[in-house]
Amino acid sequence: MKFLHKIILVVLLAAGAVSLLASCKKEESTGAPRIDYVRVTRPEASDSLLVGAGQGQLIAIMGDNLQDAVEVWFNDQPARLTPTYITKTTLLVSVPSQIPKTVSNQIKLVFKNGNTLLYNFTVQIGKPVMSGMVSEYVNAGDVATIRGDFFYEPLTVTFTGGVAGELVSVKDQEIQVKVPNGALPGPITVKTNFGETKSDFWFRDNRNLLITSDPWSGWWGQDMVVSGNDPLAISGNFLRITKNIGSWAWTEFAGGKEDALASSHNLPDDAVINPSKYNLKFEINTLKPYNGNRIKIMIGQINGPDPDWNTEPYFWEPPFDTKGKWQTVTVPFNEVVAHYTTNWGLRPQGYGVKVWFHGPGSLDADIAFDNLRVVPKVDK
Repeated sequence: MKFLHKIILVVLLAAGAVSLLASCKKEESTGAPRIDYVRVTRPEASDSLLVGAGQGQLIAIMGDNLQDAVEVWFNDQPARLTPTYITKTTLLVSVPSQIPKTVSNQIKLVFKNGNTLLYNFTVQIGKPVMSGMVSEYVNAGDVATIRGDFFYEPLTVTFTGGVAGELVSVKDQEIQVKVPNGALPGPITVKTNFGETKSDFWFRDNRNLLITSDPWSGWWGQDMVVSGNDPLAISGNFLRITKNIGSWAWTEFAGGKEDALASSHNLPDDAVINPSKYNLKFEINTLKPYNGNRIKIMIGQINGPDPDWNTEPYFWEPPFDTKGKWQTVTVPFNEVVAHYTTNWGLRPQGYGVKVWFHGPGSLDADIAFDNLRVVPKVDK
């Protein structure tokens, strides 16, 4: 009986081996490799087919006779293969994070025998994004700094006027570019292999200027005007205050009533009606740190009846230090006007502007200031 059991066991083992061999033969290549489609790897979304994917995304390449793949390339960048993720019909792989230098928009599989297989597929790399400039006003020949993301070389920066800047430094989130002669006020365009973007902000933005010293007008600040020939100048004349300001000392800096300002009609009606669509901007250069007191900004009704000067204005608080370089300050306009109540609204007679120091703490001031403006957040 034991002998009979041994015979049965040998027969069963032999049958299993034959079945396994047959199964293995089925996994062997029976034709040329092919890719049928690419899909996401989540089981609940297995019917979501892909024609492209982002950097680092795990994808499933579906087809047949894929088991001998030894390399996978996306454009000119190799992907990392894991043997356990490769079967006859499926290959799981993450899209490389490295930026391609040559864009073919194809997947290339390389097999043990040296054969290759191409499949159209796009690596989705973001086109340039520009969030702003350190200073929107920069003289020709000087270096401008643009901030954003997806700044991948090769890259070009073109200014309004059709002139391209000379690149000084390019990082993923910052470009330094020498401003060319012929650059005009308007948007900047950044172009890479992955797209082209026009900025929403303007270089040398001259729209809707409320405070400018070219020429000066108003009630306050005439004795602080500095000539456009000064080495610090970035857009003609500017204001510079150099004095010790005591705690709560009322110190007018710039502006005036609407009938004294040449720029009193430069505030767009839409900015008053839809302030959330606009930014208040100005250029500032702190030759000494702004580390005390307070700057107040009021637009609209300047007197008769007076606003409440302690509660209505926008407070721009210290500290702030540009270390002797010009910088653009951007404040959402809806935050600026949030507490305006006295006769705030559309004013056919124009808008007064007042910028002054009045707050706690003394300040040894040496501050240059220019180009107070209210501009759209999105270029139209």
